[in-house]
Amino acid sequence: MRILSLSRLYRIKLEPRLKEPPGWYPPLVSFGAIVIALVFGGILIAFVGGNPFLSYAHIARASFGSIGVISDTLVKATPILMTSLACAIAFRMKLWNIGAEGQFIMGGFGAAAVVLTPILPPETPGWLFVPVMMAFGMAAGALWGFMPGFLKARFNVNEIISSLMLNYIAIAWINFWIFGVWSEGGFQMSPKFPKAAWLPRLLDFSDTIPLFRGLTTHTGMLIGIMAAVLLWLVVYRSRWGYEIRLIGDNPRAAQYAGINISRNTILVMMLSGMLAGLGGMTEVSGVVHRLQTSPLAAGYGFTGIIVAWLSKLHPLVIILVSILFGALLLAGREIQPSGIPKMIQGIILVCLIASDFLLRYQIRVSRAGVEA
Repeated sequence: MRILSLSRLYRIKLEPRLKEPPGWYPPLVSFGAIVIALVFGGILIAFVGGNPFLSYAHIARASFGSIGVISDTLVKATPILMTSLACAIAFRMKLWNIGAEGQFIMGGFGAAAVVLTPILPPETPGWLFVPVMMAFGMAAGALWGFMPGFLKARFNVNEIISSLMLNYIAIAWINFWIFGVWSEGGFQMSPKFPKAAWLPRLLDFSDTIPLFRGLTTHTGMLIGIMAAVLLWLVVYRSRWGYEIRLIGDNPRAAQYAGINISRNTILVMMLSGMLAGLGGMTEVSGVVHRLQTSPLAAGYGFTGIIVAWLSKLHPLVIILVSILFGALLLAGREIQPSGIPKMIQGIILVCLIASDFLLRYQIRVSRAGVEA
């Protein structure tokens, strides 16, 4: 009797996809990648002596268990939302902007400069203070995005390296100011902003709506949602968005069509920096109300990379995924060892990158000829 192996009965081949997969397929692949990442994360939690089921249940309760923690989750999600949008628009054009962290930091610096220089006096009303801080924050972030964009467009300098190195320069830059010029009593922070420079929070309206009492969610989340909708309109409903997508999909075709790739490279990197800078503004104005290194250089720019990939670069999907990652960061403060949340983030990113293989290739199983 002859026993034939499966390798002789079936042939497994990897073939490049000749056409785009159906619309439901990429979300399914991403969902599968997340499930696998959570399984691996659970294994590591069990390895260090924890209970993965209880840990994940605790994350859910600590992030969505009451209206108070939901409010805190939205606060955490706001900077992630802004940096994710910044990464998404750059990645859409195949520009690997790894500098959203530095652009976020510089956005916070630009907004703080309005108060601390001071460009506007402390008695300026909030309806003027906040928009000017937004403008300066976006301008500072755009400047930090312009530099790697210009180097890429003019000298073909790798934007990964240039944008990444600018992150460290941004940290050193604000440290110079908060350790010296703007230091409050020698501490590593600036003086607190006047109330007019604070983004309104839900608790500010608690006298009118008692349900808002104690809720710290600020209008930065609303600004982020508006930015996501506007970015969706730009990318999918405008001529410039079509140019961005065409350059990302096929640079040669875009060049043949007469699209100025160098100009768009600079503009997209500036827009990316502008969005991240707006996120930095919302953080200093809506949360800490002063300039500090720790809340700005908290890794939001790098988390934004994960969220952008997980959302398949879709601005509206980024809103939901940012909230989920905000929940992970919030609950992670109560999980030991303390590095577990970042470890889970890293595993999710690795699984997402690996899952892209299934979007570019398809597995074909065919029956091989069987010899008698």
